[in-house]
Amino acid sequence: MEENIIKNPWSALREYTDARIGLGRTGVSLPTSKLLEFQLAHAMARDAVHLPLNIDNLLDGFANMPLELELLEKEATKGVLKEGIIPLLLHSQAVNRHVYLQRPDLGRRLNKESRKKLEELQKLDSYDLAIVIVDGLSSIAIKENAINFIHKLSKELVNDSLDWSLAPFSIVEQGRVAIGDEVGSLLNAKAVLVLIGERPGLSSPDSLGLYLTYNPKVGLNDSNRNCISNVRMEGLSYEEATKKALYLLKESRRLELSGVQIKDRTEDNETIQIKQEKNFLLN
Repeated sequence: MEENIIKNPWSALREYTDARIGLGRTGVSLPTSKLLEFQLAHAMARDAVHLPLNIDNLLDGFANMPLELELLEKEATKGVLKEGIIPLLLHSQAVNRHVYLQRPDLGRRLNKESRKKLEELQKLDSYDLAIVIVDGLSSIAIKENAINFIHKLSKELVNDSLDWSLAPFSIVEQGRVAIGDEVGSLLNAKAVLVLIGERPGLSSPDSLGLYLTYNPKVGLNDSNRNCISNVRMEGLSYEEATKKALYLLKESRRLELSGVQIKDRTEDNETIQIKQEKNFLLN
């Protein structure tokens, strides 16, 4: 009964955010429609955590992606390219989702079979970058965003003034962010970029996170990584995420470091422009 709902004056701000503000009330309670929306969002967040990563869907995405193959023409990667682009399939030490949620430490390390697979690769050269896809806490985020982002980033890398060589792509099941360090190290990559499903929020079950580490190796902590968060259609656009990632990749390569020692300055020009405008509160 819409006529019984007392509107909240903050409701006008909902045009600018997915946050649950200005919901209104009926008596002292939430309107039924808003309560049902909350329950649906909660159910979607739970599904995002527990839904297994659809490997076949992801492989189809790679096979149909018009990727810039110049990046993968190095001699050492030819054995990986069979029919189109076939990523390496890896698994953490967490044997299933139940263990993964209770033992974060196991999600940070590869199991024996995966380590052996990487160690047996014939690495004739080092790579500038390894891209590792990890399911994390939202397989939906990977399904919706990973291929689209890789497509845009690969185009920028090919057209960049620097030459970039990519290690074979990797897909890790039941993984955490830090597992990318072990993968990058075994692939002999100078830097690793982990694409991982972020912990789902009640309005964002599909957020993709990007984590960059230079000189990856087991044992690093989060201060050694740069993070770009909330990459999705309704969040940070693929174009903007690619711009930030490329900036951090180039700075990381130039300075040979990553983490808290590198600051994302892609928005500095925009910040200066805002400062030059009048404060809207004084108008």
